[in-house]
Order: sequence, then C-alpha cells, then structure tokens
Amino acid sequence: MAALCEGYTLCGLVPAVNRRSSEIKGIEEERDSDHVIVTDSSRSVTLYKVSDQKPLGSWTVKQGQVLTCAAVFNKQTNEYVAVSDSKVIRIWKEDDIILDKAFKATVSADVRSVHCAHGAEPAVLFQRGAVRLLDSLLSAPQQPVEEVLVQDEAIRWSTNIVTETQQLVIFTTELKGDHFLYLQRLKPNSVQKYRLEPEEPGLSPLSFWASYRDKNICLLYLYPNGHVYQSLVSVRGPAPDDGAQVVPLPRDQLLSLPVGEERLEAASAIFLDDAHVAVVGLPHPSAGPGKDFLCIWNTNFQTLQAAKEMAGKLYGQLWSFSSKLFIPHGKALSVVPFACPRSSLASVLGKLKQVKTEESKTSTVVPSWNNILHGEEAAPPKTVEARKTRTTRKTQSSLSLTIDQVQDLIKTAPVEEVEKEVQGLLSRQDPKDPQPSLGQLALALVSRSLADPKFYSSRALTQLVPTRCLSHSVCPDLLPLALEKRDYFLCQLCLLFFHDIPEAVTCACLKTFISLSDADAEKLSLEPDSVSFMEMLVSNERAQTCLQNGFSPALCEEDRTDAVDDPKAKANKKKKASPQLTCPVGKHKAALINEVLQTAYSEALLLPHLKDFSSDQVVLFLRYLEFLYLRYSTDGFSQMHGYRSPSLNQVMDWVCMLLDAHFTVLVMSPVAKGLLLNLQSFVRSQVRLFSELGKIEGSLQELTKMKKKKDVGQYSIEVIELY
Repeated sequence: MAALCEGYTLCGLVPAVNRRSSEIKGIEEERDSDHVIVTDSSRSVTLYKVSDQKPLGSWTVKQGQVLTCAAVFNKQTNEYVAVSDSKVIRIWKEDDIILDKAFKATVSADVRSVHCAHGAEPAVLFQRGAVRLLDSLLSAPQQPVEEVLVQDEAIRWSTNIVTETQQLVIFTTELKGDHFLYLQRLKPNSVQKYRLEPEEPGLSPLSFWASYRDKNICLLYLYPNGHVYQSLVSVRGPAPDDGAQVVPLPRDQLLSLPVGEERLEAASAIFLDDAHVAVVGLPHPSAGPGKDFLCIWNTNFQTLQAAKEMAGKLYGQLWSFSSKLFIPHGKALSVVPFACPRSSLASVLGKLKQVKTEESKTSTVVPSWNNILHGEEAAPPKTVEARKTRTTRKTQSSLSLTIDQVQDLIKTAPVEEVEKEVQGLLSRQDPKDPQPSLGQLALALVSRSLADPKFYSSRALTQLVPTRCLSHSVCPDLLPLALEKRDYFLCQLCLLFFHDIPEAVTCACLKTFISLSDADAEKLSLEPDSVSFMEMLVSNERAQTCLQNGFSPALCEEDRTDAVDDPKAKANKKKKASPQLTCPVGKHKAALINEVLQTAYSEALLLPHLKDFSSDQVVLFLRYLEFLYLRYSTDGFSQMHGYRSPSLNQVMDWVCMLLDAHFTVLVMSPVAKGLLLNLQSFVRSQVRLFSELGKIEGSLQELTKMKKKKDVGQYSIEVIELY
C-alpha cells in the first residue's frame, strides 16, 4: 500500500494576503532530484539542496521589479530562465551574483509562463496563447506575437510535456464559465482546442495536472465538490480539417472524494503513478471539521491509503518530484517523501498478512531441481513437527501487540517490558514499508521520560530512530532529552537520521560535545564507522603530506612569515617547525563533532547561536577544523573512501562561520594568534592555486575545442602548440 513518510521543512514562508495563494510562485526540479528552484511571489529565486534543506544560491531582482512567472532550469545550457514585469526575459548561470547584470531581453507581448521539460528546449507561453521556443524568440525579441485566444478568454494553468517524437505545451483557459484545453505541438507547429464537459453550474476546476502515459496525455482535474476526472488526449496531430475546430473532450470520473458539508476552496490533485493520486486540502473522512490533510487515494480500488494532517493554512498548491511531495502550508514549505508500491485487493482490504499466514500453514511438497534432474523422491512432510510449528506460531501471534497496544503499555510498564515489546514490534515490521505511526511510540517514550525521571529507555529509542519514521518535528524533545541523559550514541543517531534539526539544538549538541572530556568520550559506545574513520585519520597523521588543493603543510610556515612584516620572524623561518598533524581531540569526541559538521543548517539562523560559545571552545573547535583541513590536503586521505565523514566544503563553511561569529575576540586573544596565521595561509594557498590555474585557463579551453582524430593507428605522436 501507499505510504507517506515523515516530512521535513525545506524553508519558511510569509503567507500572502489571498488565502488561495502562498508566497511561492512555482517549484521546478533543477540538475537532479536533490535540487529544486523555488520562486517566490515577489522578487527572489532560490536554489535548495533538498536532502540538506540548505539554500545553495539566491537571486533577486531590483526593488520595484517583480518576477511574474516561475524560474526554470535549462539542462542543455545549465542556465536559469525567468521573466520579470511580464516582458523581460532574464537568463543567468549559477555563478552569476547580481541578477541585473545577467542577460535580459524585452519581448513585445506579456509572457504567461516559461516551461522546460526534461532535456527539451525552454518554451515561452504568452498571455494570449502564442507559444515560442526560447532560442527563436531571443533571435528577434521584438517579433510580433499572434493572439490565439478570443477576447475575455484567460489562461488558468499550463505545463510542458515531451514525448518520444515531439514537444507539447498544454494549457487550459476559461471563457464565461466554459473551460477549454489547448494542445500546442511544436515541430511541426499546430494547435488543437478541446472543450471540457461542464460540471455543476458555477463550479470551476480547482487544479489541473497532466502526465504522459501510453501514447496519451492524461489530464487530471479536481472540482470543489470532490469529483476527480481524467481525460485522455491523443498526441497524434489533428487532421487537416480539424485544426480549427473545438473538439469535445470526454472524461472519466476517477474519484468522488468526501468533502463534508462545505465545498473545497483550496485543494489540488496530482498523479503519482497510474493507480495513485495525491490530494491536498481535503478533510479526512474520519476527522472532525476544520482539519485539512494530504492524502493518497488508490483509483483502482477507490480507497484512501495514506493521510497526513497538514498544520496551518493550505493554499491548494502541490508539486511532486522524485517520490517527494512539496506542500506550502502555514508558514513553511514542507517536503513529504512517499512510496506507492503496486497494490493488490488483499492489501487494500487489509487481508494480505492473513493470506500469508494461511499460506504458511499449508504443508505442500515442492519438487526441487534434484527431484527433477536426478529422480530423487521428495521427503514426506513431518506432520507432527508441522503441527507443533503451527501451534507455536498461533501462540506467538496471539501474544503479539499492535502499535496502539504498545503505546498504551509505555504509559505504565517498566523499562524492560517496554524494550522487549518495542523490539518485538520492530521485528515484525517490513523495513521497506515504513510506518509513520512508529513516531507516536517515540513520542510516548519521550513524554514518559520527561514526566518520570526514573524511566528512560535508551535501547527502545535507539531502535526507533534508524527506522526513518521519526524526525525532529515529530518528536522535538527527543534530542534535548538525549543530551540531558548524556546518551551520546542516541544523539549521534538523531544527527544522522534527522534532517530538520533546528540550529539552536545543533549548537547545543556541538557545545556539549566540545565540552566533553576526552577521557569520558573514550568510554562511549558510538557508531562504528564514525570511530573507524577517525582511527584511520589519526593513524596516518605522520604520513608524507603532498601538495593537494593548492596547499601543503610544509609551505604553511613560509606563508605565515611572508604574511607578517617581522624581520625576526623571517630570520628564524628555518628554525620553526611546520604545523603538526596532531588531532587536538580524542577519536570518539571527534566522531561526535563530525556528525554536527554534516548536519543541515541555515547560516543566518546558526550564527547567533555560535556567538554564545566561549573563546576556549571556539579555539579548540577551530584547531580541530584546521586538523581536518590539513589531513584532507594530503594524498593519503583520498584513499579513505567508504566512510561517512564531513566534506572539505563543510569544514571550510564552519571555519568561515566561526570567524564571522568570533573574529574580534580571536584577534584580541594571544592564544589564537598562531591559529589565525595558519588560517590566513590556507587562504593564501588557495589564491595561489587559482592564480596559477588562471594562467593556463586559455590553453585548457583550447584543448577542449580540438577535434580528436578518428584513426591514429596503433602508435602516434602528436605535437600540440599552446600560445
């Protein structure tokens, strides 16, 4: 059956005045499934890495200008395309900082939207229904644009689909209560107009969604009365005499959703696959009024398979990319992963497990390959042993508790009994079928631990966290409780599996880990790979360091003395030793700090909490980051693959944030003087590297332009002259 996993927050929102619209104008997938572009309703486009909930870049138009359509990413050119003030097309790359300095062109008519399907050229849809490919439009931006729509006809929704042979732009319009579908084919250029069958008087579709399946365009649309319809449109071009005709579009009712006493106001429905539809803004059939849910319905069996209540105001917006749903609600944009395995009637009716049990009770003799090939006789079934097995299974099944029963047990039972039942419950769960209700078990365990100081089940909590059914938003007191109980292994698991930890809690963990003594840390039982990584890192401290990434520790002292105008320092340059590759903290303590380095964060929200660190804590943390940088700059580290460890970019990001938060204190501290000089040498080495690369940039570009010879024989010598 379909399942909704625990969600997390991608970014915050400021709700718009209109209830049916949020701050978000659109969301588009970028280079891969882990990167999305979010366009807000005013002036900004932001690139997010979904798994880290971290913004990677943001671009804003000037004050007084407005983005009028969602930005898209052109994978052919690795460029972003957006439209401001309805007529100005803007194109920029990720390394462009100021959007106003990037390319822009003004067109002759108002643009409705820009669409860029996977692997296709961007298509521009104008307000009056005309469509142009981006390259042809930019070749003559002021070219005249025809009007496809009649007077008072307005576009309500649009999308772009690429089939095996052609690119299509699809949009719906409304004219005096009637709704139409336009199918614009590109290469060759043709358009077909369809009329949607009318619903009840005064009802207009709340949402549209289209997908390409079985050589047809499948159009899904939802009405305020809860009716969900599907229409199939052939991608075959119209006959010569049908191009200008309005063709009636037949429809099939997929679902009749329960809407309660009131009509839906802000709701949306989209296809997840050929048998499942996701709907947001719908009341749950068994919940009270005033609660809106995200639901997954099975269209084959007309059943509700998963539901999740969404807190705050819903805006009827829903996007789906790579098994993740993006939903704006309240003051947040949430990401909810989902799974839609193929369903059978037995699983929908809740009888699948019973069927499996009955099958296991049936004793049958299955011939093996030895029976078939060698004529061996199958051994007769052992009736007595089989009967004993059935009896044992029946007894175990009758004693197994459900999730609700275990949740009730947690309220009164001792720790040993709770841990036993939680372990038994998890052993019966299918790892491929996550149960969101497991989060309620963790919530019950934490609630009792806070109310009863004598009760704390570390074993049960450490078994629940890796199920990926928990998050910080589901159980916000779990990680603070683990810190209070000094359960550092549980803290490590939470940092590993939770992707929505607030910056304040992240800094609390970091401060606790730094303050932990090495002697106490070495007694901890932590995640084995994290400790193994540090053992590998520390064991190679004396390995020969080679130049990599423009930095060599052997050159560090030279950079330091060159940076300081001190004759004595320069005179004694040869006497001073280079920085030692010695880890300033123990292996277990370093493993805990590494988990914090890999946690997702927002720099603007993290900096205020970093300022609460003492100078001693900052210096120790910077020394450890310096150690990581030195180790990452050696060839030996490149062989340490296969371990979960912070990346070089993450190390440098934390160095920059610490310097931003405590630069004045560090400059005034005599203890930090040498550390700051070392950090300065890091920057100088990087500048030197990029300077040298810049000198040969032109030559490297010429090498990429050279055409390779198809036939060079078994041996050849080719002379390349670089100017």
